[in-house]
Order: sequence, then structure tokens, then C-alpha cells
Amino acid sequence: MLCRTLLLAMLIAAMPARGAGAPVVLVLGDSLSAGYGIGLEQGWVSLLQARIAAAGLPHRVINASISGDTTSGGAARLPRLLEANRPAVVIIELGANDGLRGFSPPQIEAALAGLVERVQAAGARPLLIGVRLPPNYGADYSERFQRVYADVAGRYDIALVPRLLAGVAEHPDLMQADGLHPVAAAQSRMLENVWPVLLPLLQASAASRAD
Repeated sequence: MLCRTLLLAMLIAAMPARGAGAPVVLVLGDSLSAGYGIGLEQGWVSLLQARIAAAGLPHRVINASISGDTTSGGAARLPRLLEANRPAVVIIELGANDGLRGFSPPQIEAALAGLVERVQAAGARPLLIGVRLPPNYGADYSERFQRVYADVAGRYDIALVPRLLAGVAEHPDLMQADGLHPVAAAQSRMLENVWPVLLPLLQASAASRAD
């Protein structure tokens, strides 16, 4: 699964953007957006493309998510992705693996801030997506970790989805056996968590293209 997702992301990063008239939504994420344990076509990012089309919006979704990726991995890949695709919107769904590895919240916050700054410098609109850690990481660390997303979003005045797995992680039947990754049936719920926050960014970017 990791090899397949890594190969897909490498191919995407190497390709120039096609269909220059269509604004791009770039998803920079980890396994939660790469469709770990399910078919790529079943993941919430694939469902997002269909939702965008149904809403009559012109955007094209590029999924540059890699299972196991961290904020540092995303930072290393982002410049090339921005140059190749010139996205209108960048969805940043990273940090979970940093937290699972016990990185300090200030370190994670600084890394996410760097990603946001890079996206903004490229003229794209960032959307930050947060997650929660499993309860065995302790209440203090988990609360500090989750607060990082709100702090970064507040500092840069950007859109935030506080919890990608809201309404999912609480239900064991919607999670895979590892307790970390959602099943295919949960992907539509994840999209519903993202869509209301993403839609205004899509509308604004479409309007700016029309001006």
C-alpha cells in the first residue's frame, strides 16, 4: 500500500498540470487522505472530486498524499508540487504521524506554520485539517497536540477543519482493525466534515478566476 501510494504521488509531482483553465485543489496529506487499507477510488479525496463536479465548480483535485508522511516530508515535497500544479487551494492534512511519534507540539506547530506560509507565498488558499490522537497518548499531550491546529489557523487567519474523523473515530465499526484508519464506509462522513469549510474557498477561487 505504501509503495503504491508513494509511486502515485511521485508521478503526480513529476507531471505538469494539465487543463490550465481548471483551478487545482492540491491535497497534501498522509494515510487518512491516501486511502490506506481501501481502494484509492473509495477515499474521501476521490469522493471530493465528484462532489465538486456536482456543485458545478471547475476545480480539479490532485491527491499528493502519502501514507506515513509527516510535516517534514510534506515540506520537502511541497515546493515541487506547488510549482508543477499551481493550485488555487491546498488542503494540508498532516501532523498525525508527528504526534504518533511523540514530536513536541511546538515542533509540529512550527512545521505546520511553515507549510501554510509556503502555500500563501505561492498565492494559494490553505485549508488546515486537524486530527486527534488515540487516548493512550495521555490527555495533556493530546490536548496540546490538537490545540496546535487551532493556533496555526488563528495565527494565519485560515480555514480549519478541527477534526477530520469527527463522527467516525468514535464508532469502532467505522474504523479498521488498527483503530487508526477509517473504513471505506466512513469516507463520506469525512468528506462531510471537510466540505462546508472547503466550499467557500472553492467559490472564492472560482470567482477570482472569472474576474
